[in-house]
Amino acid sequence: MKPEEIRKLEAFFQKTFQNPNLQVKARPRKDDSAEVYVGDEFLGIVFKDEDDGDYNFSMAILDIDLN
Repeated sequence: MKPEEIRKLEAFFQKTFQNPNLQVKARPRKDDSAEVYVGDEFLGIVFKDEDDGDYNFSMAILDIDLN
């Protein structure tokens, strides 16, 4: 993803979840997605659909996180 897209996504996540600590970071070897963090904690991946330009956020939730 382009730096401009990452900035827009980060602003969207921060506003939507009312959390200025959310960060969107470029992935080292992938240009179709970025990583989403709260502080140093990894939350998930946001992918760009090249066909229609939409974005998809994927977040895994482990069973141990629910206890």
